[in-house]
Amino acid sequence: MKRISIIGAGNWGTALAITLARKGHPITLWAYEREVVESIRSRHENELYMPGIKIPLDVVATGHPGEAVGGAEIVLFVTPSHVLRALMARFLPHLKPDMVFVSATKGIDTEPLMRMSEVILTTLRPRFEPALCVLSGPSFAKEVALGDPTAVVVASEDRELAALVQREFSSATFRLYTSTDVAGVEMGGAMKNVIAIAAGVVGGLGLGHNPTAALITRGLAEMTRLACACGARRETLAGLAGLGDLALTCTGDLSRNRKVGIELGKGRKLEEIVNSMRTVAEGVKTTRAILALAQRHGIEVPITLQAHRILEGEVSPREAIRELMERALREE
Repeated sequence: MKRISIIGAGNWGTALAITLARKGHPITLWAYEREVVESIRSRHENELYMPGIKIPLDVVATGHPGEAVGGAEIVLFVTPSHVLRALMARFLPHLKPDMVFVSATKGIDTEPLMRMSEVILTTLRPRFEPALCVLSGPSFAKEVALGDPTAVVVASEDRELAALVQREFSSATFRLYTSTDVAGVEMGGAMKNVIAIAAGVVGGLGLGHNPTAALITRGLAEMTRLACACGARRETLAGLAGLGDLALTCTGDLSRNRKVGIELGKGRKLEEIVNSMRTVAEGVKTTRAILALAQRHGIEVPITLQAHRILEGEVSPREAIRELMERALREE
């Protein structure tokens, strides 16, 4: 079993530590918060992000970058997208060419509009060419930690590298499929959060199932258009990393982005909603980045546009839905 270092001990990082440790991997889990490190060390539980779920005894928690990746064969980045670049710089002196890197972060770096794999590559390439994969798919962290059957995708331009991670990570409850479409897997994981905010708005307004079904369907079309313009393959967006993750995030009660949308639909202010959440809803920051990417490529993204306008307080949720419904009529 390969030694795995997981950078980020939020919900998803903790869940991955639990499922990979259960398979027998030696796991080192790096946490930013000192209280998380102490909680895992003393009580074998991440009381801040995943209370009530025991973490295997052989998961070692640390707050020191050198300790976190020392001796690691696979380094898994599971951080909020807006801090990945800064964390990469912090860990850079301790990262080595013989390590395999896996990004499990779903989002877009908002300033240079880079996918997470691009952030990792631009950071590491001045020193060495990294072996890199991305991991995404329909996966609520709590359900993974509880051992509910889950299927996700690992993508790399190197088929053998993706297959290696597939073998190391897959278990009786966590199944990985491989892909060479890195852009498609990452774009699907980022864009579905934006559509989920819109789906949450529908729920917060007390509307029925019809508009949710329409948002998921037309949201997938929107995601596919932009992802393909960014180099993705259409079929990837019809798979786990696209439709699968979209359906889960738009309908599941554990979706943080959907919860943001629900509260917006009820009339709460974005700042109040975000400040009341312990974990990050990636779609809030990703919406602006996706809109900018769409403008760069000349792609229409009407749902993303209205989600952005709601988040910015430019229109009310009901006004945004009315504008979507009154757009020029067209063929599907």
